[in-house]
Amino acid sequence: MLKYQSVADLVLEAEKRNCTISKIVLEDQAALLEQTPEKTLADMKKNLEVMRKSAETGSAEDIKSRSGLSGGDGFRMKLYAESEKSISGGFCAKAMAIAIAIAECNASMGRIVAAPTAGSCGIIPGILLAMEELEQIPEEKTVMALFTAGAFGLVIMNQATVAGAEGGCQAECGSASAMAAAALVELRGGTPAQSADACALAIKNQLGLVCDPVAGLVEVPCIVRNAGGVMCAIGAADMALAGIKSIIPVDEVITAMREVGELMSPNLKETALGGLATTPTGLALKHKIFG
Repeated sequence: MLKYQSVADLVLEAEKRNCTISKIVLEDQAALLEQTPEKTLADMKKNLEVMRKSAETGSAEDIKSRSGLSGGDGFRMKLYAESEKSISGGFCAKAMAIAIAIAECNASMGRIVAAPTAGSCGIIPGILLAMEELEQIPEEKTVMALFTAGAFGLVIMNQATVAGAEGGCQAECGSASAMAAAALVELRGGTPAQSADACALAIKNQLGLVCDPVAGLVEVPCIVRNAGGVMCAIGAADMALAGIKSIIPVDEVITAMREVGELMSPNLKETALGGLATTPTGLALKHKIFG
């Protein structure tokens, strides 16, 4: 049974068996839970259903968080994506719209899947649901991609962290983006090694990202960072599929992320004591909400 201590082990196992990472993880998790692969697949499908519902809930025009800091941007981004005027293209705009909607669902106390955290919950489903819809991908393939994302997430958790309070937003949105990039590569027919490169490229491009929530709430800038994470993941996946490799091996990149998080000031790790949280506007919003 895999211990998920390194991406190198995941890739080696997949290459040895000549199969996808998702297939290995499905079988491994089924054995761990002492249930059939079919039951494990069905359980993961329930997560996808929650993600789909969260996207629908967060896309409503009238959704609003209790703080008043967020709401309606998922709806606005959805309309923009449907207008076909997006600079980045239909897929990117659609993925960002879903990511923002799910993050707003979270901010409005809706039901979401922590993927891997609540603050980064929109990135993975944003990409996978948009890909599924626009390219008519069978639902089972989307579900399998979640197993791939989960495997990379487990390695990151074992080697580093996915918590903003420990490693900054690089550990939350950065990890989610890396997981999404790896899953997207597999979904598009890439190799396990290319998934590993995509994971590394995504983390490298968000290395050092701080966690600075205005008023201590997971809304500003967290929600738009979900959209940013989507774009980073798509870029990383495209680079990996083009044959671009990460010069620094992915496991070393993950270790570097952990070390950067350890060096980061506590003021920049979910305490709302630095960054955007302590700008004049950030402090004014905090006072308006909490007095």
